[in-house]
Amino acid sequence: MNFDYSKLRVKEEAKIKLANFPTSEDGGFTKKSAKKEIKQNIKELKKFQEMFYADNRYSLLIILQARDAAGKDGVIRHVMSGINPQGCRVHSFKTPTKNELEHDYFWRHYIALPQRGMIEIFNRSHYENVLATKVNPTWILNERIPGYGSVDKIDQPFWDSRYESINAIEKHLYQNGMRILKFFLNVSKEEQKERFLSRIDEPDKNWKFSSADLHARSQWDAYEAAFEEMLERTSKPHAPWYVIPADKKFFARVAVGDIILELFKSLDLHYPPAESPELLQKAREALLRE
Repeated sequence: MNFDYSKLRVKEEAKIKLANFPTSEDGGFTKKSAKKEIKQNIKELKKFQEMFYADNRYSLLIILQARDAAGKDGVIRHVMSGINPQGCRVHSFKTPTKNELEHDYFWRHYIALPQRGMIEIFNRSHYENVLATKVNPTWILNERIPGYGSVDKIDQPFWDSRYESINAIEKHLYQNGMRILKFFLNVSKEEQKERFLSRIDEPDKNWKFSSADLHARSQWDAYEAAFEEMLERTSKPHAPWYVIPADKKFFARVAVGDIILELFKSLDLHYPPAESPELLQKAREALLRE
């Protein structure tokens, strides 16, 4: 890992303009060298994940947020392909169900959090509640929150409270052993257009496209402002955001893998102590006598 990923990390309370973050970056990799790096990362992640699971003190939450067609699924598939599925789950959050709307907005996310020794990947997350609902505030009305029965009641203090709640929950989780990495895949409007056209023109990709994607694209500037405020208000030392250039898929996959590995290497992971040599020898002898 030679690329300096700290420059992609959002500093706490920094003023953010996504226009100042690159969307196209290769990090010095070619497609060929990136493929080699990804393969090596998979090998190392497999080793660390086994130790992480055995150590059983930490859990890891990986959050992926992005515009449509930014490559979230591809990152998950390529970066985590070597992980033992017993120790890793992926949860994709869609529009809240009727049952989920009977609870507070965080409930469905909280019950999906990883237990100790586990990795959980949120493909979209609780941050949709300060992104999609901020751009489309009428959706908040579906939550039937007392005091917020009309859109005109949903003011900036409402969103301030949500940011504060999210920060408090993530800090609580960190203090209890959960490590949190948050990735915003930053794709350009031009690249998104090309990927949409590919999904429309190639029959085997048609299923990936929805007319709702075009509606969200028409709200580009509103989402841009929502992303910027999210990054400003919720990137913390214990739960940082990384803005990952996503126009070149190979670099986004390398970057996410490298950053996850960096976190694993920073933890004091170890296998639990084995039974005494004497007990192991007795067990061996008992098996040989069978």
